[in-house]
Amino acid sequence: MEHDGETRRFGFAFDDRYRPLLRLLGIRPETCELTLTGEVLRVRFGPWLVLSPRGNVTGAELSGPYSPLKAIGVHLSLADRGLTFGSSTRQGVCVRFRRPVGGGEPLGLLRHPALTVTVEEPARLLDALRHPARRG
Repeated sequence: MEHDGETRRFGFAFDDRYRPLLRLLGIRPETCELTLTGEVLRVRFGPWLVLSPRGNVTGAELSGPYSPLKAIGVHLSLADRGLTFGSSTRQGVCVRFRRPVGGGEPLGLLRHPALTVTVEEPARLLDALRHPARRG
């Protein structure tokens, strides 16, 4: 995680065995990042992008481990329309939203009430989401 003032940056954790598949989709460490400020949550996952006002985030929790079939790449849950940006099967953070967000497909027609991300430091992201940076 990088932290400069109020901007917190989190890279994605990549399981080596899934890198070749993810690379075909344009998903590489240098094209993936979660950025959190006092105003905005921004998640870039290769060509996919989710943007949400920080105030739209209603909660977050640690989750995982995951099945590779349900977690690697970009996945839509048929049960609840939640979106997953997954590069690892170990652990991630499920972020819940007050108003569903777009980002799973290019037209923005599908909206997602939650986004699961497999960042490098899931516990730190969880802490950052629960405790916004204080200006000081």
